[in-house]
Amino acid sequence: MAADRRGARLGVLAIVGVLLFGLIGTRLWFLQTVEQESLQEQVDSTKLRRVPLLPERGRIFDADGRILADNERVLTVAVDREVIRRESDRTELFRRLSGWIDQPIEAMEERWDSVLYSQLLPLPLVEDIDEPTATALQERVEDLPGVQIVEEARRVYPYAPLASHVVGYMGRITAETKDAYTEAGYQLNERVGQFGIELSMERELHGEWGEVVYEVDNAGRIVREESRTPPINGKDVQLTIDLDQQQYAEQALQSQLRFRRTQTANNPLDRETQFTSRVFPEYPEEVPYKAPAGSVVVMNYETGHVIALATYPTFDNRWFESDLSDGRFEELFPAVDEFGEPISPDESILVNRAIQGQYNLGSTFKVFPAYGAMNTGLMGTNDYHVDRGTYRMESVDQDLCAAGLVRCVYRNALCGNGLPCVYGAVDMETSLAVSSDTFYYSLGERFMTENDFQPVLQQQVRQFGFDEPTGIDLPFEFGGTVPDEELKARYAELGVISEAEGSGYFTGDNVQMAIGQGLLSATPLQLAVGYGTIGNYGFVMKPEIIKAIYEPGVPDAVEPGYADVSQGRLAVESNLNGEVVRQLSMPEDIHGEIERGLRRVITGPGQVNPQGAYRSTTGEKLFATYPSSGIPLAGKTGTAQGAGNYPWNDSSAFAAYSIDRERPYVATAYLEKAGYGARAAAPVVKCVFTQLSGATAADPVVLSDPLDTNDLTPAPSQSLRDTSCFEGQFTSFVPAD
Repeated sequence: MAADRRGARLGVLAIVGVLLFGLIGTRLWFLQTVEQESLQEQVDSTKLRRVPLLPERGRIFDADGRILADNERVLTVAVDREVIRRESDRTELFRRLSGWIDQPIEAMEERWDSVLYSQLLPLPLVEDIDEPTATALQERVEDLPGVQIVEEARRVYPYAPLASHVVGYMGRITAETKDAYTEAGYQLNERVGQFGIELSMERELHGEWGEVVYEVDNAGRIVREESRTPPINGKDVQLTIDLDQQQYAEQALQSQLRFRRTQTANNPLDRETQFTSRVFPEYPEEVPYKAPAGSVVVMNYETGHVIALATYPTFDNRWFESDLSDGRFEELFPAVDEFGEPISPDESILVNRAIQGQYNLGSTFKVFPAYGAMNTGLMGTNDYHVDRGTYRMESVDQDLCAAGLVRCVYRNALCGNGLPCVYGAVDMETSLAVSSDTFYYSLGERFMTENDFQPVLQQQVRQFGFDEPTGIDLPFEFGGTVPDEELKARYAELGVISEAEGSGYFTGDNVQMAIGQGLLSATPLQLAVGYGTIGNYGFVMKPEIIKAIYEPGVPDAVEPGYADVSQGRLAVESNLNGEVVRQLSMPEDIHGEIERGLRRVITGPGQVNPQGAYRSTTGEKLFATYPSSGIPLAGKTGTAQGAGNYPWNDSSAFAAYSIDRERPYVATAYLEKAGYGARAAAPVVKCVFTQLSGATAADPVVLSDPLDTNDLTPAPSQSLRDTSCFEGQFTSFVPAD
């Protein structure tokens, strides 16, 4: 019986053995036949290493071919990641390197641990070493295994800090953006555009990656090169910006801001106290203007080509290619002031105010309600409004007015006697010339009451491009706001205004918008587009800042600092005539009425009031010194009321366009907290047109001196050498706007 049991067990074991060997044989057959091809691919792939080849970044030129952004060769110390996988090997190599490259071991370890460096490329340990150090390291390859000297390109800005907000700057891919860039095929070691054209044209400037494939042994050492696909360098981009005009606009803006800081605003006497105390008794008789910031836009209104786009405060884009360690970045871009308080928005540097400024436009906006009133038949060219200095709304319950629950009475700006200016009977043309506020208060109310309280005024002004981005090829553009019921409800929800204010859109809101105040906001570029639309008889142009895109490799010109764009091959057909966004109805009678009013702002005459006194137009005395050979202008001043109604918080605006269609320029200036439009912004635009006319010579544009990284100044300073164009602004008159 025992023998029978042993035989049965042996039989079971034999069956199990047969089954196991059968399974093994089946698996071997499967691997050698069915999966042979895929397994071979995996084996082959482990023998190959693919290394991306980065393209050379495209360059940026101005309209005349000046090189605004270029590349220069720098040497980087990098190490093969495979050599330092083990911590002990890494620590020892970093210890040996530390003294040579002046980098602490901890800093190199941080780079090893960082997710912002590609795992496929050698780890960069320090950039921009000198040639002697590179040579010394190469002579010690046996002591420094895996260490390489890699040639890379660094961005240089030959004319910095000119146009820094336009050109922009570069930076490493951040933790917030790495997913988007890696999905697009970028390597984490790369520097990419962070601002300006460098960012908005990143894809064109970057180019396409190449690749080299190496065969490696089991230790990861390169055996031979299998294949190489060269990279395609980035395209070269030419801007419409003319650096001559850009430099002049920046100089005029900065000169005027500095001057306005030496001027003061009057703290007026209070009529209600019989002129025995000041309106703002907590402040002295005179308060200096802060004048912290501003912008200037110069554009060709026939093509939309932006010739200059100046903003202040500014920066030097070379800072971002320098060593900003040891607190230098915080020094240049402080988050808090000297008292530990959050930095004032007035002092924000990395803001392109020309396209990001969120401004009331003051009386420069009046031209658009004027157009809307005539375009909708609300008012004709021969209709008059009697300006008595104040305006009382007629459609509001007067009991509410009397109880002080609704503001019903609005006034003009004060004249020299401390009372609102009075102009008497004014038509549309004169209302623009003397900037009659009561005329536009009346229009604002009539737009509501005579159109069944529908948003007709909003529809009219939006045609000029307000309340939407202009589409310029620059990042972070602000689209502006045109107040309506929806906007007020959103602001109430956000806590910007009270729930009661946000419960509806009221006649008083329209009255405020008609003079460019209230919840209206726009950028200086939008204002330029609007005035350009008047200048070209109704064509809303998309602002263009890209003049041409060239295939890689536009050669340098003989003159230093220039590229020979005549030898470049266009990658994209240039749109020299610009893009029309929409066309407005602009009959000659409407256009003529507006232009005559804006022309009188510049040349006069003003208006004789009912008492027989002559009131000059808001720009008449300033432009009395404008050269007779200068480009003929039509323009408008504006003063945007500041926070707390303090006069020293008022901001200054001015917009003007050429009535000479052979020189179709439009220019706007906006100076924050700088006072009257006629005294701060208007002189800047006057200087710009004086220079465009050839009556004032611009300083030559020269290549920048080398950047002193030991003495980085927070705000590069520029000034006009010839300030004669400002003459005429400092008179004893008090303008009406």
